[in-house]
Amino acid sequence: MRKWIILFIFLFLVFGILYYITFGYYSEGKRGGFVVKLSKKGYVFKTHEGVLNVGGLYEGGGTLNATQWDFSVGSDNELAVAKLEEAIKTGRRVSLTYEEKFFILPWVGDTKYFVTEVEILDLPGMFGAPGYPQQTPQPQPAPLPEPVDTSGGVVL
Repeated sequence: MRKWIILFIFLFLVFGILYYITFGYYSEGKRGGFVVKLSKKGYVFKTHEGVLNVGGLYEGGGTLNATQWDFSVGSDNELAVAKLEEAIKTGRRVSLTYEEKFFILPWVGDTKYFVTEVEILDLPGMFGAPGYPQQTPQPQPAPLPEPVDTSGGVVL
């Protein structure tokens, strides 16, 4: 009887560790940028894979070094996929909340970064973004006051 209890505890610990490594995550965060690609991939298990253009820094030669970040979205997260597709259509910036997994499982996605939430950003000052101030007529300066003649004569 004692062997069965020890075996049960050992198997429980092994399955618990495997479950945590499979479904748990060790890092979470946010990234912002423009979504440049979103595709549904996979032979057996279909997942959504995307690329976020985070931006870049100017190098010494005056060229822009764009940084791209690959991410996965679970097929059950339809709201995030819909928001990503909307951001691609409108060309708006997004903020992605993600979890970084321990390792890649083929039935979950192609990357270790799994997007859990998508926020479409409305940035004033961005062309095409809602809330972008329309051009309003500039206020005209007030007319100068008439010169006052204190000498009692006629001002020419």
